[in-house]
Amino acid sequence: MYFSGGWLCRIVAILSSLIAELNKNPVEGFSAGLIDDNDIYKWEVVIIGPQDTLFEGGFFKAYLTFPYDYPLRPPKMKFITELWHPNVAKNGDVCISILHEPGEDKFGYEKPEERWLPIHTVETIMISVISMLADPNSDSPANVDAGVLSLQRDASHIEIHFAIAEGVAGGPEW
Repeated sequence: MYFSGGWLCRIVAILSSLIAELNKNPVEGFSAGLIDDNDIYKWEVVIIGPQDTLFEGGFFKAYLTFPYDYPLRPPKMKFITELWHPNVAKNGDVCISILHEPGEDKFGYEKPEERWLPIHTVETIMISVISMLADPNSDSPANVDAGVLSLQRDASHIEIHFAIAEGVAGGPEW
């Protein structure tokens, strides 16, 4: 797909505005910044584990990579901090509706309004991800093993979450 210089300038302006707004008015629960000051399309975010969840107290680093046709298409999100969660693939890719391509779901699982819409911002994405950490969707897991354990709600599931949230994600070791 070809994009004119004017279109790319608008995307850079949109992303620059979003990062400036987040720096000026931080949102509780996460921080965001550029990985490299020379690349507006690649961001680093750090999510603070939500209270009253197994992730509470953890710090979870992820990358957001914006496409050149943003906001028509969603960014990709990948956790860099190891995370055991039904909606996070073993390689760190985040799988939630808000980050799925816009339009009809060929499998009929998601409604179009649950998928990416150009009105979404980094803030709405991060709020959705924080919500996902607190309330996983085990019916459609990206990590099947984590999904099965989440559905079983057994002790090993809880121990695995604590080990990841506290041990790997910067919290105290046991």
